[in-house]
Amino acid sequence: MVKRARRQRLVAALTMGLVIFVVSLGFSQQLQQLQQRRQWQQNRGWRGWWNRVPPKFPTEEDLRERAFSFCRVLYESVRDEPLGHGWNTDYPDSDTNFMVRFSELTSAHINRDAEGRPNHIVVTLDDDAIFNYPFIFMSDVGTAGFTPSQAERLRQYLLRGGTLYVDDFWGIRAFEHWKHEMAQILPPDRYPIVDVPLDHTIFRTFFTIKEVPQIPSIQFWRRSGGTSTSERGLETNEPHFRGIFDEKDRLMVIMTHNTDIADGWEREAEDDEFFYRFSIRAYPLGVNIVIYAMTH
Repeated sequence: MVKRARRQRLVAALTMGLVIFVVSLGFSQQLQQLQQRRQWQQNRGWRGWWNRVPPKFPTEEDLRERAFSFCRVLYESVRDEPLGHGWNTDYPDSDTNFMVRFSELTSAHINRDAEGRPNHIVVTLDDDAIFNYPFIFMSDVGTAGFTPSQAERLRQYLLRGGTLYVDDFWGIRAFEHWKHEMAQILPPDRYPIVDVPLDHTIFRTFFTIKEVPQIPSIQFWRRSGGTSTSERGLETNEPHFRGIFDEKDRLMVIMTHNTDIADGWEREAEDDEFFYRFSIRAYPLGVNIVIYAMTH
């Protein structure tokens, strides 16, 4: 009963846009923390993807850690996409921000470094370290390509119970490319890509999600004057939540297409209006996806 009441308070807070950090925070304190976080980002020279933060590969200690780590896959881009930046799109702020909010919204334990910072991880599909992480993430997968050995390792990871979440690929060409790459990993006649209906368990695992939000990159949103969320016009007007199920009806690959959920995490402190329009919708969906992955 106590847990149910706490969850209801969290849902109400997110829906109203009053609290995203923790339920006990007041409105003025939240805005103050947003400003402090933004100042911290500016002071450390944060300028988004072109900062080229190097990948943070796991140490032996990381591999022994049982608390949750946001694990991103480093891949090679084999084609270009407009506004696409490859494996490190939204990295690393989306990863660290999500870990912080995940711990606050669910009370889950997260992996932290010696200074208490979220200890996010990057892996490659050439490394068996991937099997230490039940949830992995890839961004801008309309550019991704896999070698035969990488495809085999990812196939084994998924069939052994791992979950892959891919985000931020827009348009028909990006989807068709990703569909082709996935066909090398999971034969489509046995593991087809399907639309996941809103009555699926994943949309009520923790928060109740009533629609798939279309979240643009903050750069596109600003260029549009805050009037558009579809980055490719009519072609990408509708966001999609798709997936691949295993034989036990478990979602093992989760796809958010024509939307950039992770930008809602990355840019939470950069613009108040963007935060209230998009970040408070991005976090509940991300939390549900991770909890589903960790419990199925």
